[in-house]
Amino acid sequence: MKITNKTILIFAGIISILSLVFACFAFTQEDIEKHDPNIVVRYNNTLASPYLPMEISFAGENVPLEVYWVRERLEREIVIIAYQHSKTIQTIQRMPRFFPEIEKILREAGVPEDFKYLCVAESNLENVISPAKATGYWQFLEATAKSFGMTVNEDVDERYDLEASTRAACKYLKGSKDRLGSWTLAAAAYNMGEAGLKKNLERQQTSNYWDLSLNQETSRYLYRILAYKLIFEHPDAYGVKLTNAELYHLIPTKDYSVTEPITDLYQFAIDNKVTYLEMKMLNPWLRNTKLTVGYKNRVIKMPKNPKITTAELLRKVEHPERMFGE
Repeated sequence: MKITNKTILIFAGIISILSLVFACFAFTQEDIEKHDPNIVVRYNNTLASPYLPMEISFAGENVPLEVYWVRERLEREIVIIAYQHSKTIQTIQRMPRFFPEIEKILREAGVPEDFKYLCVAESNLENVISPAKATGYWQFLEATAKSFGMTVNEDVDERYDLEASTRAACKYLKGSKDRLGSWTLAAAAYNMGEAGLKKNLERQQTSNYWDLSLNQETSRYLYRILAYKLIFEHPDAYGVKLTNAELYHLIPTKDYSVTEPITDLYQFAIDNKVTYLEMKMLNPWLRNTKLTVGYKNRVIKMPKNPKITTAELLRKVEHPERMFGE
């Protein structure tokens, strides 16, 4: 058979395509000894079952992974979160900006730090509004927020304030734990409410979350929290490759104590030599262009260095070149 230049080019093209296909589906495996010698890394565009340890706990309470449906349900949530790359990466990037304050408040309140992952599961560390109108980082309904001492009015909505909403969440969770007997059940009650959870516990004659048949949202809730915990605490096992420089770090701020009504927040920002945008970003609880209702004892966070650059932020970060999780 006569070999022409065209034949050679076609053959070379086929070889290139096959090489690309094999490269895409290469199975990469490494032992990450610093976390767990049994961890197998599976990433680089592969489709693989995610890492799942032999044991895991939530808020110091054992999760019965030996029960097949517990293990399979947890695997489901890990697969969903680990492979929804855009949302998961963005949430991890926000972690250094929000976790320090959340962890501090949880410690002060005597609530296990694992509950920071409940906040992640609720909102991905964003001020969002659910279809049911649950609002903010911890997703409070207006009536519930007010019952736990948060201010919600035309000018102020503390559901958008990280400190105020975290403190309210701690009150809710501690009360639920006292009444229900476990942190796991307190977390489930946060999703579906205590009354509904108690009714299911009584009807099904069980005392733990893992044996309950619940609505789809609540039946997946704890597993979603655990999936975030695993991915955040073992990033290498799930192929997370972000340096500290790629994360979003704390913005240095100073406090401005409000002693009188502010009728024009646009002018207030200008007078304080900051942009209205940056002031609103640092104080999302400001819900109007004025602060005349509920202004007493308010503190507005102002940037220490208006329009601080990314480079300036990174100068405050130790080892920005390090990978997240190292």
